Amino acid sequence: MEHRVHIFDTTLRDGEQSPGCSMNLEEKVRMARQLEHLRVDVIEAGFPIASAGDFEAVQFIAKTVEQSTVAALARAVKQDIDRAWEAIQYAKHPRIHTFIATSDIHLKHKLKKTREQVLTDTVTAVKYAKSLCDNVEFSCEDASRSDINFLCELVAAAIDSGAVVINLPDTVGYALPEEYGAMFSEIRRRVPGVDNVILSAHCHNDLGLAVANSLAAVHNGARQIECTVNGIGERAGNASLEEIVMAIKTRGEKLGIETNIDTHEIYKSSKLLSSLTGMLVQRNKAIVGANAFAHEAGIHQDGMLKSPITYEIMTPQSVGIKHSTLVLGKHSGRHALKQRYAELGYELPADELDRAYQAFCTVADKKKEIFDEDLIAIIEDRVGDVDDYYQLETIQVSSGTNVRPTATLELRLGDQRFVDSATGDGPVDAAYKTIERITGVTGKLTEYSIKSVSLGRDAIGEVFVRAEFNGVLYNGRAVSTDIITGSAKAYLEALNRFLVASKRKKEAEQQTSVAV
Repeated sequence: MEHRVHIFDTTLRDGEQSPGCSMNLEEKVRMARQLEHLRVDVIEAGFPIASAGDFEAVQFIAKTVEQSTVAALARAVKQDIDRAWEAIQYAKHPRIHTFIATSDIHLKHKLKKTREQVLTDTVTAVKYAKSLCDNVEFSCEDASRSDINFLCELVAAAIDSGAVVINLPDTVGYALPEEYGAMFSEIRRRVPGVDNVILSAHCHNDLGLAVANSLAAVHNGARQIECTVNGIGERAGNASLEEIVMAIKTRGEKLGIETNIDTHEIYKSSKLLSSLTGMLVQRNKAIVGANAFAHEAGIHQDGMLKSPITYEIMTPQSVGIKHSTLVLGKHSGRHALKQRYAELGYELPADELDRAYQAFCTVADKKKEIFDEDLIAIIEDRVGDVDDYYQLETIQVSSGTNVRPTATLELRLGDQRFVDSATGDGPVDAAYKTIERITGVTGKLTEYSIKSVSLGRDAIGEVFVRAEFNGVLYNGRAVSTDIITGSAKAYLEALNRFLVASKRKKEAEQQTSVAV
């Protein structure tokens, strides 16, 4: 049996059906190109009969993708199959993916058909699809709740009719891993010719078992897994591509299988999908979540500093993340604190580290996470907010569909006033560039968020920014009913924190020099 598992990505079809995850043509094409960089074997580009927009997207992707197979979904109905073929006929590697429900629940309540009618529809649809395209996949919708005897009969008929891939979905996420795996085992044991086709698993996550079920299917002979980036999809989503791929890569020796995926493209794919759909990944999401390679517990941090293998079964670099993160919080220990101070340029002797650690613990009990400016303030015996250097006096912005976003700001520094203007990609970017022109300090914005702190059309918005200056992160917050003004004040606060910290550090160095 083949040792390679084919990865069938249905982010653009099943994943896009997830509420709030729809994408336009340009966005779908961008995602398809990234999936090809990821080296997925099959990209299911959409359901062409569903709408003119879906048809156009599938057709464009079919003409664009060079390496991956491009699949189009179609019900076991002639007009669906015609529309699917019309959309993918120009692909270098086209596939028609046709399906019909096979469980008695679906036959009775949805299709209103008998098993005999479904069997006839299957044979007719697969044969017709085969006359158009050599690569035909057939799916038994709701296979995990179907009668095994009828399922075997239907699969045999689909193979005889020309299907080269047989998909047995757990459409509603009902199966347990042992049940789902047993279904594949039975199909392999009882259906003639099954060794000449690829068996495929398509699992939903209603009970949180999509990845486990997919791996159970592979263990019992499946050699294609249908999944989505970030696990998006109907209801609770589909099996997560990144979890499946990294499970196979990490435990490949035990599983005896591999994929063709370039795992270094996983994080990039996840971030792109999030930016296109606006559906953010939860922090504790396996592989790509913000906490996946973050460590706060002191024991874990100590182990990580000695050898990452103590608490990481894969490297962050293997999925395209630059490095692990030691999060400083109330559970952190001296080792992580000393390491971060060293990164900030402070080499602390043992007695100074002990003093800093005690102060750190006091602050950590009050805050969920400790940031660089907090650590610097601890060293300088000044914990808390810093005084402003620059203050925002006035701000005026112009922006629109046919106007280059421009911001004019007046800042005050003591008795001095400075006025300047700059353009940017948007009004906030223009404001930040103006601040940089006036202050002569350029920072790198690493985080920016806005949330409402009250109700109504005149709600107050809270802006949070995190910016990097000279390799150190500084936070800024501001509230305003005007988000542009709030954004400018928040960035200015972060910049002021940097300026104050820099001044204190320079003064400390001068005092040390004089003492010497």
